[in-house]
Formats: sequence, structure tokens, C-alpha cells
Amino acid sequence: MIVRVEACVDSSAAASEAGAAGADRLELCTNLFEGGTTPDRETITATLAGTAVPLHVMIRARAGDFQYSGDELAQMCRDIAASRELGVAGVVLGALDAKRRVDRRAVERLVQAARPLAITFHRAFDEVPDPLAALDQLIELGVARVLTAGQADSAIDGIALLKQLVEHSAGRIGILPGGGIREHNVRRIVAETGVREVHLRAGPGAAWLRAVRAVLAAR
Repeated sequence: MIVRVEACVDSSAAASEAGAAGADRLELCTNLFEGGTTPDRETITATLAGTAVPLHVMIRARAGDFQYSGDELAQMCRDIAASRELGVAGVVLGALDAKRRVDRRAVERLVQAARPLAITFHRAFDEVPDPLAALDQLIELGVARVLTAGQADSAIDGIALLKQLVEHSAGRIGILPGGGIREHNVRRIVAETGVREVHLRAGPGAAWLRAVRAVLAAR
């Protein structure tokens, strides 16, 4: 079974390194240490010019919680439109309501703005109170995959829920584990959950990505 690797990057230089290290897909964002926000147009343009690897762009108006005002949602829709026009392959987004459930109305608005791009629901998913119900909602909304640590601090600690999500999805939506994935634990995460892709920070010089790639190639 082929396991694809998505690398999270915050610059065109990091994207180029990750592509050379074997990333199958890139997630581009800024403010990584705050969970990631939308990169500017210049960074997206430079990244697209510097690599042929499919690029997904984070669409997040600000750091903090995932409840957005009408103005913030409007800005996110404009960011989606700009990213689509530039030629990205997908977008990464998410929104929750006051009870930390999937904000169906907001997500539907963002999804409609993004079509026909591939859509990933980001780690806001790790805050929802009923992950299986949330997964069903995202399937109905046309989301392609969910980035999650299995509602734990790291993917290795969230293995039980990740496995449950894979089983519940039954191939209807991708489960993309992320959070602390490195060469020493990626084999176990893949083997025990049945996921077919993983997400990680590329790291300086894409060293972590190269190491993970080597482990997956040896499976």
C-alpha cells in the first residue's frame, strides 16, 4: 500500500526543499506556531513557481478559535478565490460553532467558494465533541479529507480514534493524521490505523520528511 506524505511549509524555500525530499503534497501557511494562517499572495505565487508538487493553501483569517464573524468568512472566501485563480490544487479550512461542533453553515459557504478544489478540514476537528458525527457532516459537505491527531496531543497518542475514523469513513473521506509524526513512529501509526497518507512539518532542510520517506519506503 502506498502511503503519501503531505508536508507543511511556511515559505517557497521550504516548499522547494520538501518537494526535493519527496513530498507528495504541500500545505502552505504562515504563523505555524499559532496553528497556521493564510499566506499572502506573493508567497503563494512564489511557491507555485518553485515546485511542481500539488499545493494546498491554508485558509484561516486569524489565529485563535475557529468561530468566525461574517466579515472574517467573507475575507476567507476572497482568499479562497484568489488562491484558486493562482492555480493551487486545494485549500485547508475549518469552522466551529459556539459549542465546538462543525459550523455547517460556515463550512458550506467556504466549500462552495472553493469548488472544484480539493478541500481539507484542518485540526479544528480535534475540538469537536462528537468526531464521528462531525465526520459524517463533512462527508455530506463534500470535504475530501480531515487533518487530525485523533483528538490527542499527537497522532501516536490518538491512534485509537484515528483507527475508528478510518473504519467509520469507509473510504468516503480521507483521514490524514498529523501531529508529531516522525521516523520513529510513522510505521506504527500507519500499521495500526490503516491510513494512506500522513502529514508532518518538513523541518530544517526537510530532514524529518526524508527520514519518514525512508521508513515508508522500507515497509
